[in-house]
Amino acid sequence: MGMFGTSRLLLGAVSCTFFLAANSLYSSSDDVIELTPTNFNKEVIQSDSLWLVEFYAPWCGHCQRLTPEWKKAATALKGVVKVGAVDADKHQSLGGQYGVRGFPTIKLFGSNKNKAEDYQGGRTSDAIVDAALSALRSLVKDRLSGRSGGYSSGKQSSQESGGGDKKDVIELTDDSFDKNVVNSDDVWLVEFYAPWCGHCKNLEPEWAAAATEVKEQTKGKVKLAAVDATVNQMLASRYGIRGFPTIKIFQKGEDPVDYDGGRTRSDIVARALDLFSESAPPPELLEIIDENVVKSTCDAHQLCVIAVLPHILDTGAAGRNSYLEVMLKMADKYKKKMWGWLWTEAGAQSELENSLGIGGFGYPAMAAVNARKMKFALLKGSFSEQGINEFLRELSFGRGSTAPVGGGGFPKINTVEPWDGKDGELPVEDDIDLSDVDLEDWDKDEL
Repeated sequence: MGMFGTSRLLLGAVSCTFFLAANSLYSSSDDVIELTPTNFNKEVIQSDSLWLVEFYAPWCGHCQRLTPEWKKAATALKGVVKVGAVDADKHQSLGGQYGVRGFPTIKLFGSNKNKAEDYQGGRTSDAIVDAALSALRSLVKDRLSGRSGGYSSGKQSSQESGGGDKKDVIELTDDSFDKNVVNSDDVWLVEFYAPWCGHCKNLEPEWAAAATEVKEQTKGKVKLAAVDATVNQMLASRYGIRGFPTIKIFQKGEDPVDYDGGRTRSDIVARALDLFSESAPPPELLEIIDENVVKSTCDAHQLCVIAVLPHILDTGAAGRNSYLEVMLKMADKYKKKMWGWLWTEAGAQSELENSLGIGGFGYPAMAAVNARKMKFALLKGSFSEQGINEFLRELSFGRGSTAPVGGGGFPKINTVEPWDGKDGELPVEDDIDLSDVDLEDWDKDEL
């Protein structure tokens, strides 16, 4: 595993930004049960116990801080509540299945194992144990009263309160469909249903819960909608709806495609988030004009990619823009990685260049920096789509040679004027008044 790890999970609202060597945080000597795609179904889904499951990444600082508390809680709850952990960096399919977007994410699996609930409580062993015991209490009371709803934390979850809260599902009709969906910049998942259909009734609470979660996670950029196909027959015939429920995905400029994934909230959410990341805008490419730009970009991302472009007098605006264009293309291609992207002009940040071993061997140059470990890798190939793509692909697999950042930390960053987008101008020299110089004297050889 190279210095960059293999974190390929898309992190949205990430509670964690850096990573260490990818070792598991738990071992078989702990009371925490290690869960993987191989044993998850048997251990958790088919179990009668209440489970608390942490989804973590070994490189995540918040996860490392939670580890001793999680172990303590597991020991205290031994024989009462099962406490597990999933390395979701290693087992991304499992994290994706439960819509894990940041680390650590903690889920409670109660009597209805298909409806895991997010744990929102404190990160101390006391808080974890309290939440587990109150969840256990409601699970037992549900059994007593013959209900087998999921765990309830005192508040009824939207999934359990009789059919789900449909507030975030957008009802569409023959009249409203085109103006809402067809030319929208957003991604739409549309369910065509019939009121009498049993499968549709089963899907309804899952669709409603997914709509709320997707709205929050994508800030409204992916929308879940429903069409009563028995009433809106124009739409049903336009899209060839033959059975219910049928779910179609609509994206601007593309023909609708059928959704053929699972019908649980977590399946729907995972697919919606994939669509979101595919249609998300590429990351911003920022010019290094002060220390703040470097700090905020490199601290907030697993890697920051820094290009040092030739001086404007060497390339002109057209040459510089073509380099920036290549970078933007690569930033878009690797946008799911959630890396930061920066550029500066040769000589403007000479201390930064020196610390990355760039200074003086020719421009354009590129380095990828892991600010957590203060290590970097240099682009050895050409500064072209192909060369940069190979460089970044190696990094994304944790390969490629790395070196420590000179001085062990970010050097001083100069505050500079941002590029104005124009060709450079040579410094203006004072005009010399030649009117009184006798040009004939210039032919004489003088030392």
